[in-house]
Amino acid sequence: MSDTLSLYTTEQRNAASADIDSKDSLEIMKIINGEDKKVPLAVEKILPEIAALVDDIVVSFQNGGRLIYIGAGTSGRLGVLDASECPPTFGVSPEMVQGLIAGGREALTASVEAAEDRAEEGIGDLKKIGFTARDVLVGITASGQAPYVLGALDYARQLGAVTGAVSCNQDSKTFPLVKHRLYVDVGPEVVTGSTRMKSGTAQKLILNMLSTASMIRIGKVYKNLMVDLRPVNHKLILRSVRLIREVTGCSTEQAEAAFAASGKNPKTAIVMVFLGTGKTRAEALLREAGGHISALAANS
Repeated sequence: MSDTLSLYTTEQRNAASADIDSKDSLEIMKIINGEDKKVPLAVEKILPEIAALVDDIVVSFQNGGRLIYIGAGTSGRLGVLDASECPPTFGVSPEMVQGLIAGGREALTASVEAAEDRAEEGIGDLKKIGFTARDVLVGITASGQAPYVLGALDYARQLGAVTGAVSCNQDSKTFPLVKHRLYVDVGPEVVTGSTRMKSGTAQKLILNMLSTASMIRIGKVYKNLMVDLRPVNHKLILRSVRLIREVTGCSTEQAEAAFAASGKNPKTAIVMVFLGTGKTRAEALLREAGGHISALAANS
């Protein structure tokens, strides 16, 4: 068996950390921090590619489609993490953004490394969630070689769905299978091959951008406020009231009353206060405006 692994960008040795095992704690921190600083600069170089994928995700959302992340190991966990934070942050259903990981739920807290070698399981996981051509599939794999991800991407492509891939290896096998190739060149890891470090950080930054920008584009944010949050606990209820007050300039009492009358929906409550209308009318106006408060606030 030829050692092709040694040729991958993600498997190269890092000269900056060549003698890291002989350093004290502070010196190790400086080496790691110095390498970590390179990550956002690498992400910056591919912002146009990230934006193009966001545009397609927005179209998918507008047509009733979903954003699906798929990965193995650290990459898969990051996809599940980003997806799981969308419902409380943006008030969307858990189905709208989903993360699939090789090995299933067990792999979230334990290493199930062999699972990434089974391409058929990637395909099977897509079928289980009813993946269709309306959805967008984003494969996340630092080296770009995981069969679990490759099989899923090929299946999605054959369906006619939009596909994208985030990889830190220039020769990622995902890239021939996708429309959107997000190659983020973070360089060799501090500990050779430990892609949970710089590669994982880059992936986290990119997934944050994909989900957040897409949600902003479909009206889940007003100004820079997450007005579509779900007030599922006391802290978020207080935040909702503060949002209503801050956006509209009303009193705390008015904000609390509107919040209650809206069915504890801060976005609806904001429109109710802005336009001096009831819940039903506010909801109808938001639907007509595609969920964008800004389109309604201009007329208040």
